[in-house]
Amino acid sequence: MDQVESSALAQALARMSAVLLSQESVATTVQLVTTLAERTIPGTAGAGVSLIDHQGKRTTAATDPLVRQADLLQYELGEGPCLTAWRDRVAVFIDDVDTERRWPAWTEAVAPLAVKSVLSTPMLVSDRSIGAIKVYSYQRHAYDQDSQQLLALFARQAAILLANAQSYQDAHQLTTQLKAAMTSRDLIGQAKGILIANGAADEQAAFAMLVNASQRTNTKLREVAHQLITDTALRHGMSRDLPQSTA
Repeated sequence: MDQVESSALAQALARMSAVLLSQESVATTVQLVTTLAERTIPGTAGAGVSLIDHQGKRTTAATDPLVRQADLLQYELGEGPCLTAWRDRVAVFIDDVDTERRWPAWTEAVAPLAVKSVLSTPMLVSDRSIGAIKVYSYQRHAYDQDSQQLLALFARQAAILLANAQSYQDAHQLTTQLKAAMTSRDLIGQAKGILIANGAADEQAAFAMLVNASQRTNTKLREVAHQLITDTALRHGMSRDLPQSTA
């Protein structure tokens, strides 16, 4: 690796490390990683990241339409270098698509895209392969062991970044759900108080009334409670500072 490449790699890693200190989304993270891979690995026409999870195979970032088209063909045909890298957890080289024989259906289908070289590396988190990062080139024999080492480095960093970004999103989602639950509890508590004040025998009876109304109108329980509170406040001229329902 020459001095220019080393400098570019150092800058790329610095940018990737900065993501750890911010609250980047998964989409932003993979877009950054693919852009840096394309710019850092010589001969690359396009780079992409494929994540394989419960939603299935999907390209979450691509620097060029070429990548999305080549990846989509892999997903449709169920074969190709990226899927092999992910499944077998190994780096996969294609020096010349025209003479490649491991994935005949895919190489035939991808021929009109003029792809000649491919390098794909798995992204591993602990003992799981969560996907693969890949680079495509219009040149034959575009990638070598140095390219593989660079992409492997990007793959390791990308896996860490994605795990961190996903953890942040999961935590944010959980916080949102907890806040919604607390709001629902408060709404239902206020609604029960109103019903008791209007003749319900006790909290259990008031709650049963709310449940019956929810079932009868096919409306979420918190929405029934919110509507009752709103109607009561409006009847008494207290429209300000009404509690807000969460969807």
